[in-house]
Order: sequence, then structure tokens, then C-alpha cells
Amino acid sequence: MSFLLDAVAWIFGPGQWSGDATLLGLLGEHLLTTFVAVLVAVALAVPLGWWIGHTGRGREFGVAVTGAARAIPSFGLLVLLVLLLGVTRRPEAALITFVILAIPSLLAGAYSGIEAIDRRVIDAARSVGMTDWQLFWRVEVPLGLPLLLGGLRTAVLQVVATVTIAAYLNLGGLGLPIITGLSLRRYDEVLGGALLVVALALALDLLLALAQRASVPRGIQLAAAR
Repeated sequence: MSFLLDAVAWIFGPGQWSGDATLLGLLGEHLLTTFVAVLVAVALAVPLGWWIGHTGRGREFGVAVTGAARAIPSFGLLVLLVLLLGVTRRPEAALITFVILAIPSLLAGAYSGIEAIDRRVIDAARSVGMTDWQLFWRVEVPLGLPLLLGGLRTAVLQVVATVTIAAYLNLGGLGLPIITGLSLRRYDEVLGGALLVVALALALDLLLALAQRASVPRGIQLAAAR
């Protein structure tokens, strides 16, 4: 219990909110890295996942990619990319690592969201004369959005947790207190940094959970309530 109290005291200590490496600045770096990595992963994975779900082609490829990418150790991949790209390209190596980490959940959420739609709904949309484009944007995307946001939640949580290791490359973020505390044997600082990462992950997960719930079409909500 004393370790926890010491960590909380460290977080709210005046020295953590003034100076060069303030917790607020580290939080901003952590969020920025997470946002950029997830945004790039969305641009790469979601269109491909939608195409797989809409056409039914390449599903085996999508499953293989998601399974293989989830098995890659993130820290090992980060070190490998730093060695391949060079020490001067550490930010690029870290970004590529986080993007690769986020892609599997987004890809799976995109194509599984469309595949989960009742085929009778698709047939009904075609029977009223909808084109493929109209079917995709007016039926498949709205109905598949909750599962896509579920994949986004998983991707964000994975990236937020893994961005912590960017501190090993001196790239900032909330992992810096953890790394610094370990080297100095300041365990209150280590636990304080870990608590901040957990709190950030929980806050982002809550926001995305609310967005996922709000994305369910009203008709489906009413049907489920009945």
C-alpha cells in the first residue's frame, strides 16, 4: 500500500508538472504517437477490410495477415527496424512498429463487421434496386461500424500500451518515467508512470466504448430492446 501511495504522491508532486519533461508534455507525446500510428493503420487496413467483407475475396489472406501480425513481438520488431533503418531513423522505426501492431484488429473489425450482416438484409437492399456502391455505403458500412469500432478499441489499447517502449529509444511518452525510474531504482516513479499509462488506456477505452454503443443503428437497438 505504501508503494501505491508513494506513486500517487510522485504523480501529483510539483516537480512533475514544471520543468522540461513534465507529465503533461509526456502525455501529449504519448497521445500524438498513438493517434498518428492508429490513423495510418486505419488508412491502410480499413479499406482493405471493407473490400474483403464486401466482395468475399481474400478472406484467407486477411486471416493470415491478422494472425501473423499478432504473433510478432513488438519490442523485437522495434529493435529489428532500428537496426535496418539506422539509429537516426528511430522515430520512423517506432511508428512502423506501432502501425503494424494496430493493423490486425482494424482489418479483422472491418471485414468481420460486413460479414456479420444478415444476408437477408443484403438481399433486401439489392431487391429494391440499390447499386453495389449504395449497398456498401448505406447498408454495409453503417451496420458493420460497431464491429469496426470494436477493432479500433483493441488497436488503440494495444498501441497505447506499446508506445511505452518508445522511451527505450529516447522518444518520450509516458514510458520515460518507467525507464528512468528503473535505472535510478525510483520505484515510486516506475509505478507512477505505469498508473498513468493504465489510466490513459482506460479513459480511451471508455470513450471508444461509448462511440461503439452509439454507432449501433437505432432500428437494431429497438429490435434488441423488444
